[in-house]
Amino acid sequence: MNRTALVLSLAGIAVLLVPALFGSFAQYLVLNILLLALFALSFNLLFGTTGLLSFGQAAFYAGGAYVAGLLLRARVPILPAVIIGALAAALMAAVVGAFCVRHTRVYFSMLTLAFGMFVYAIVWKWSDVTGGDDGLIGIPRGRLGLAGPLDPNLGPLSRYYVFAAVLVFASVAILYRLSTSPFGLTLRSIRENAERAEFSGIRVRRTIFIAFVVAGLFAGLAGALLAPLEQTVSPSAAHWTKSAEPVMATLIGGPFAFTGPIVGAVVYLGLKELIVRFTEYWLLVFGLVLLTTVLAFRGGLVGALETLARKAR
Repeated sequence: MNRTALVLSLAGIAVLLVPALFGSFAQYLVLNILLLALFALSFNLLFGTTGLLSFGQAAFYAGGAYVAGLLLRARVPILPAVIIGALAAALMAAVVGAFCVRHTRVYFSMLTLAFGMFVYAIVWKWSDVTGGDDGLIGIPRGRLGLAGPLDPNLGPLSRYYVFAAVLVFASVAILYRLSTSPFGLTLRSIRENAERAEFSGIRVRRTIFIAFVVAGLFAGLAGALLAPLEQTVSPSAAHWTKSAEPVMATLIGGPFAFTGPIVGAVVYLGLKELIVRFTEYWLLVFGLVLLTTVLAFRGGLVGALETLARKAR
């Protein structure tokens, strides 16, 4: 087991111990960090691994959240609702990706932003389905959806916490395996030089499309898990400011290390929660702290730690 896998395994054990050691607020905060970490990892599959900056990940995040929320309100069990929500986000990513992967650099970024705001406009205006400005409210946390009599009720937060944490860590394990696979190496070759990758026989556009759909799938899974946690979904989940959260978490932690977005999610939400407690001008202070962090550590916090470790050796 290498160092990254060991760190992720220990983190998983620590996270699963939270319900036994802490109350509901700590569980809620840790779950939000886990969902942002998964959201940021899905974004970084495009940004850090492939070299494409997407400003539209919130569209898939909101897609998964709304589909799961609608299914849960129709009394569908949580497990199939979450899975269908993630698959719906992947389908949405396939449609959007068919247009976006034809372009690179700033054109790709602007197209993803445009499609993201298009989805935001839909969920804002389609009030008969999405609830419009009010969003979806009263989303229940019901049964898990297993066959047979042993079908646990996930209504209590502690039970839902374990379910969501297990799904997030399973997703992180899949993304980690993907990043270390030949497919991940192919994506990094596209990031370094797409033309050389094309000449070496790699079908660049198709490979980017697959990465785009996979990123949409896991962003949708994060959104689908958010719906029963918050028990409501609002149009702000699809706004471009929501797409900025995984960008900031990735830049803080470091885009070129797999654990970078995870560390960035912890720092991002931890700082936010801390600063809010001390000042009403938390947005200003939070912005200055984040700006300083990003400028001081160009490779992110994880990149800076790795540089220090190499110098020490």
